[in-house]
Amino acid sequence: MAKKPENLSFEESLGELEHIVSELEQGDVSLDDALKQFERGIKLVRSSQSKLEQAQQKVAILLSDDPQAPLSPFDVEEE
Repeated sequence: MAKKPENLSFEESLGELEHIVSELEQGDVSLDDALKQFERGIKLVRSSQSKLEQAQQKVAILLSDDPQAPLSPFDVEEE
């Protein structure tokens, strides 16, 4: 059984996305399977985008010049 997208690392998600795109480009999958793979791909993209946003937030905080800047929890938006 495939892992949930949010439980995959960013690199694992990209690898799975590449595999899905490759299979869809070949055109050897049924319409039902293509739709399932497309849905999985969308979930992987959204999860990866969320991970990138979290990383950007961390970098912005680490590069902040204000030593008095308050720390606050990261806001993770789920779609």
